[in-house]
Amino acid sequence: MDRRFVVALLATTLLAAPSAAQQEERRPSPDFPGEAIIYRDVGYSGPAVNVSRADPNLGLAWPVRSIRVRYGRWELCTLANYRGQCTTVDRDTPDLRRQVNFLNRLGSMRPLPGGGGPRPPEPPPPPTPDRSLRGMAAEFFPAPSERGRRVEACERGQANANCAARTADRFCRDRGWNGSAREALETVGRGVYLADTLCTRTGY
Repeated sequence: MDRRFVVALLATTLLAAPSAAQQEERRPSPDFPGEAIIYRDVGYSGPAVNVSRADPNLGLAWPVRSIRVRYGRWELCTLANYRGQCTTVDRDTPDLRRQVNFLNRLGSMRPLPGGGGPRPPEPPPPPTPDRSLRGMAAEFFPAPSERGRRVEACERGQANANCAARTADRFCRDRGWNGSAREALETVGRGVYLADTLCTRTGY
């Protein structure tokens, strides 16, 4: 076999083989501890999602414009699988557009090492009284509860705005209303609960 052909073949093989850095990049990263809540609107308002682990494909139908960091350091990327433009956030940020510029759509996010000291102590148990403010056409529940326990925003899977809306509608219908006109998500310890739920005759 021609020597020049062998050298060319070896060179092609080496160029095609992924480098050690590329191989490392393809490996799944360890899931460091962390907890954050991302919001559609600035100032921690609008639909929200609680994230407590690496998520390579958030699949959100809306942009992300603010974040509350409960614990850890988070890498936020515009595309799935932690690609595109990325930034690191380690504190509450009420307007990501102002501080990060590119973050309008969020495709993936994951906690990073070096997130600080031990996890903060658990807060006291959530309140159980089912207090409300009732009017002629609506009733407001600051902390919806059933049978002495706070209502979880989502019974199964990760808490998100759509699931919380369905839970709030069911909660309101059980109390004689047509549905929920608005609701919020509140993180207490490791749970995500309904909060500030407005039940009305018209619902949506």
